Amino acid sequence: MELIVTQEKLNRALSAVSRIASIKTQLPILSNILLRTDGTRLLVAATNLEIAITQYIGAKIIKPGSITIPARLMSEFISSLPKESVELKVVNDNLHIKSGSYNSIINGFIADEFPELPTINESSSIQYSIKVEDFKQAVSQTIITASNDSARPVLTGVYWNSHQGQLYLAATDGYRLSERRLVETKSEVSAIIPTQTLQEVLRNITEESDQIDILFDETQVRFRINDTEIISRLIDGNFPDYRQLVPSASETVITINKADFVRITKIAGLFARESGGSITLTADKKKKTLSVHSIASQMGENTSETDAEITNDGQITLNYRYLSEALSVTDGDIVEFGFNGKIAPCILKSTKTNTDYYHIIMPLKS
Repeated sequence: MELIVTQEKLNRALSAVSRIASIKTQLPILSNILLRTDGTRLLVAATNLEIAITQYIGAKIIKPGSITIPARLMSEFISSLPKESVELKVVNDNLHIKSGSYNSIINGFIADEFPELPTINESSSIQYSIKVEDFKQAVSQTIITASNDSARPVLTGVYWNSHQGQLYLAATDGYRLSERRLVETKSEVSAIIPTQTLQEVLRNITEESDQIDILFDETQVRFRINDTEIISRLIDGNFPDYRQLVPSASETVITINKADFVRITKIAGLFARESGGSITLTADKKKKTLSVHSIASQMGENTSETDAEITNDGQITLNYRYLSEALSVTDGDIVEFGFNGKIAPCILKSTKTNTDYYHIIMPLKS
């Protein structure tokens, strides 16, 4: 293999794929990236057997071929080079790199040892084309409620599912739940995508990206963003029937300016950090106020109050971090926060007409 490529293109591709290469693995080849010519392009790829990322970049191909090389060394070396042309040449399973006055040789392995990159049959897959901004928002709004507990794998991803002609994203860790309506669909979808996969997709979105093409088959999902493809295994298992947890109505509904709600929650959180994150919200219909109280036994206590429209008096105790994170991803300047007593789930959503998103938090025992 022999080719010439720009440092900027190669550096961008290596940065995109090298994060997937596994440093701690029983298969040393998985800590490598694959370089392979493809017509007038260079394929740069990495896999950890759960996720595979490939990126094509334009190059002047002098001699076709392929090689695998250590991901970390190659990525850090190329990123350190000046923005000039880079010559790559394979000699006896070693990669010779030349750029200006820089010359290096990196020991490689034959590409035959690299795992076969996964593929998806487009003709038999469910396909979507989604605007980048809609995708970014929907994933950001739901990924925060996915679980980190590997003991329950189905909760460690985001559940993409069709319901009544709409495609939804949902995630829960057992303490909170979020759902976002994304697009209309005529297909039946039920797929749990690992959070790591979605995080990699978000990282690979650039300013030039305006659309993401998504394909689902029975066991895999593929995301295509410009010249980058990310293929991932789906999480095997059945996601909980979460819709039955959504309150149909709330006894106490607080309609409040989101910025004010964020502020009093943040201030209460400063004191709540020393007491397990517990804050108590009290709605006063007569005074038309929402107050948030928190106690730090060693440091003091705090009560913050702001104006709000309130349907009924009520009180509930929550984890301040859960509420703060929910507010950070909820649309609109005005939000609606509802609950039924002290132990039932509470719900947060925008007051916008036909809002696409809601966020549920389980209360703490006060």
